[in-house]
Amino acid sequence: MTWVAWVAVVAGVLALVAVGLGLWVWRQQRALGARVSPAAPAATEAVDRPAGQLVAFVANPSKPDVADLRAAVRKAAAEQYLPEPLWLETTVEDPGVGQAREAVEKGADLVVAVGGDGTVRAVAEALAGTGVPMGLMPLGTGNLLARNLDVPVGDPLAALQLALDGVDKPIDVGWLRVERWESQMDDDIAEAADDLPDDTDVPRDHIFLVIAGLGFDAAMVADADDELKAKVGWIAYFMAGVRHLHGRRLRVRLTLDDHPPQQLRARSLLVGNCGRLPGGITLLPDAVLDDGVLDIASIDTRGGIAGWAQLFGEVVLQGVGVRNESAAKIGRIDHARARRARIQVAGGEHVQVDGDIVGRASEVTARVDPAALVVRVAG
Repeated sequence: MTWVAWVAVVAGVLALVAVGLGLWVWRQQRALGARVSPAAPAATEAVDRPAGQLVAFVANPSKPDVADLRAAVRKAAAEQYLPEPLWLETTVEDPGVGQAREAVEKGADLVVAVGGDGTVRAVAEALAGTGVPMGLMPLGTGNLLARNLDVPVGDPLAALQLALDGVDKPIDVGWLRVERWESQMDDDIAEAADDLPDDTDVPRDHIFLVIAGLGFDAAMVADADDELKAKVGWIAYFMAGVRHLHGRRLRVRLTLDDHPPQQLRARSLLVGNCGRLPGGITLLPDAVLDDGVLDIASIDTRGGIAGWAQLFGEVVLQGVGVRNESAAKIGRIDHARARRARIQVAGGEHVQVDGDIVGRASEVTARVDPAALVVRVAG
């Protein structure tokens, strides 16, 4: 066959395919029309259905991809016949407390924190005690509460779907009150929550949902490099911790509930509401988010690197349910439980709440507020 003949054959085949496709499309349209006509009342029902929950998003605009997420949020709300969501962005002056309160005042049925642990703390500060549930779209380095609630980390759209479709769960809230040196604190969240001057010496509560601590852990957080955190995430904290392995041991006076005070030597004193950390580490294996008590851990090492190595082994083993009760350990983590803890540290020490450094203090008290916050979790 000549090339002209081949072209004619191909053209004929294409024409037949086009005719076949045209007939198929015509039949599909007729079938669709037949289905839609009787279903017209159903379309009316969809329009007339009760307006769904009003969802507010308190977003940290400094986090990557937040602008794109806003479009995804509006699309998800529309697909589920929800009202136009509220989108409120945090500012340098207010990291989310005022925005979450505004959302509640406007009738939000759910407030979603879009950002890192600081944004979560700020939204929780405003929602605690209101009964309005909080959802999470984790975009931070640690994403501590999200990990403990099994909210997807690294997949904000999956986290969004969980927030919209999940169930409500009341959890405890921890409050760390700085009894001395509050004027040395720098916690934008606590400062945004009240009308006191930022530099007041009046004792003020600082919210935490996961772990608050003094000593090595706070120094590690304070020394973590922001650029490194952006590149390697939570591993930056461990790299910062290496620089503090030979730091001083604290002299701690610890009072739990109404028990007599204890005198301790420790590298860190931790007060936790839950205990799962990045990297699969469970620091407080007995901590439960809704048990109405706080878990206290005293961490200590002697003998240099050998002590830290033994401590790391202790943490790994306790995560799988194995405890070493030997008194001769040079790296140890001792646990206790209480509703209230008073911590006094000679000379003062760095303080962190959920990975945020809030300053240095010499005396703090921690208390639990049972079932004070409602969070949205998987059903």
